[in-house]
Amino acid sequence: MSVIEKTIEASANTSLPHVEQTEGTSSPSTTDRIFGAHRGGKIRVAGKFPIDSPETLSLVYTPGVGHVCRAIAADPAQAYQVTGKGNSVAVVTDGSAVLGLGNLGPQAALPAMEGKAMLFRQLAGIDAWPICLNTQDPDEIVCTVTAIAPSFGGIHLEDISAPRCFDIESRLQDALNIPVMHDDQHGTAVVVLAALHNALKVTGRRLDQVTIVVNGLGAAGIACCQLLLAAGATYLRGCDRQGLVLTGRPQALRRARELLPDIIRYDRPVGTLRDALQGAHVFIGVSAGNVLTPDDLKLMAQDPIVFALANPDPELPPELGYRYCRVYATGRSDHPNQINNLLAYPGMFRGALDSGATTFNESMQLTVASALADLVPAHSLSEHNIIPGVFDPHVVPAVAKAVCRAARDTGVARASDRLDPAQSPNRYFSVNIAEN
Repeated sequence: MSVIEKTIEASANTSLPHVEQTEGTSSPSTTDRIFGAHRGGKIRVAGKFPIDSPETLSLVYTPGVGHVCRAIAADPAQAYQVTGKGNSVAVVTDGSAVLGLGNLGPQAALPAMEGKAMLFRQLAGIDAWPICLNTQDPDEIVCTVTAIAPSFGGIHLEDISAPRCFDIESRLQDALNIPVMHDDQHGTAVVVLAALHNALKVTGRRLDQVTIVVNGLGAAGIACCQLLLAAGATYLRGCDRQGLVLTGRPQALRRARELLPDIIRYDRPVGTLRDALQGAHVFIGVSAGNVLTPDDLKLMAQDPIVFALANPDPELPPELGYRYCRVYATGRSDHPNQINNLLAYPGMFRGALDSGATTFNESMQLTVASALADLVPAHSLSEHNIIPGVFDPHVVPAVAKAVCRAARDTGVARASDRLDPAQSPNRYFSVNIAEN
């Protein structure tokens, strides 16, 4: 038994809160292990070296720290070199859309935000800090995040419901000179596009040739539509609960992609999901479980591609997906082709921090999607292997390099204001990035 397993086991054997068992939930032993892994929280703050003498204390705190404070006051860019700002990300939520569980509020969102912080540290060497706000007012969220931004090198928005998330992200991007990303939107869209690049290779089609149906036009669905259009998708149809609510001429949709949240008329559907599926080659679901049936799939073109990303129950059950689809993917870790935004956000922030990027832009997202797709070599590409796994050690470095390259090419990199790449807080990734 590993040290981690022993720690979880020990915690699981202590007194835990009672959890009512309902049909379909995990067994009591599994639940105990889950709570054991969370007991006391999953993250902590640790210094880089011990304070074990008066001399060391005088260096890291008063009087020595005063010299550093004055240096930053004279030149604010120094904060990236003599504090943790350049390797710190705030993971901000209001708890309004926690996982697939709904509006649970900020305190209930904290375990999920701690999990994000763990993944940032383990996969990308980034110090991430959960910030759970006790407000769901967009003005208050923007004001609060703007006020705390000086402590961080980037802002990761998480589990904020649509349509407020679009306005909040846009306003923060305008207000701050550090990268801001709503992961539920852009992390999902980037990985979907990467997986689709490879799925189309398997089926022998091109992005500009296929008809794509996106079902579920919330934060993730709209971002997927926007990035697909930017990447060259020509025939796009969008559905929500009411039916087919997004369609139009390819060029008109592409020009208006940044305005999609404002121009979709959810109350004026022009058809049903079955209407949208007629002749479609690709279905991307970010909606609800079990909305597709085998009869629906028969409406699609030959060799359909289905990304059923609803959790825990996908839009099409796996046993049907493998039977009726040429390429089938889910958001679940217990099946092949897991489309998980964990493939995107750690590396994207690593690259943004190391390059000193002031924003995340569309070019970065497109470049990252191509880099992720390229991690699956041609000789291993297949119906059941269209995207790398989340623990593939090549993922974060490749994504970070792609972000650095796009930041430089689009003029949003400020590396001269930040640490020398060879002396980044996470040297492994930055050295690899610098070599490209």
